[in-house]
Amino acid sequence: MSLDNLYQQMILEHNKNPRNFKEVDPNTHYSHGHNPLCGDDYVVTIRLKEGIIEDIGFKGTGCAISKASGSLMTETLIGKKIEDVLNIKDNFLNLVTEEDAEKDNLGKLIVFEGVKKFPVRVKCAALVWRALEDALLNESDDHTITTE
Repeated sequence: MSLDNLYQQMILEHNKNPRNFKEVDPNTHYSHGHNPLCGDDYVVTIRLKEGIIEDIGFKGTGCAISKASGSLMTETLIGKKIEDVLNIKDNFLNLVTEEDAEKDNLGKLIVFEGVKKFPVRVKCAALVWRALEDALLNESDDHTITTE
């Protein structure tokens, strides 16, 4: 089996059986992400305790890439410190957009490296990560992001 096929299988598996596909209640942080172009629409909910992600979930509808991205994101980030989470987020977003992206600390998330070959899919992979960023860093009352 080729590496591309292995990656495709992992994405399909996480789409079919997404991990942490739930609303975290109670939560300390949340954001709603929407991609009007393709219809991806997710809410990311997080419970922080002493600067560490105690629980994280995502819920909504979208394509296989966006759902698998949310599943692998939540699986990767549980138990991580906020500064590590933000570093992983930056590395992931660079992975799907840049040729020479830093891959340290991404683990299974590197399955999305090929997404950059399909620019219309970059927003799908990035949506839940942008919602995560908004949830953790946006101090306003408006926690809705769009990929328009």
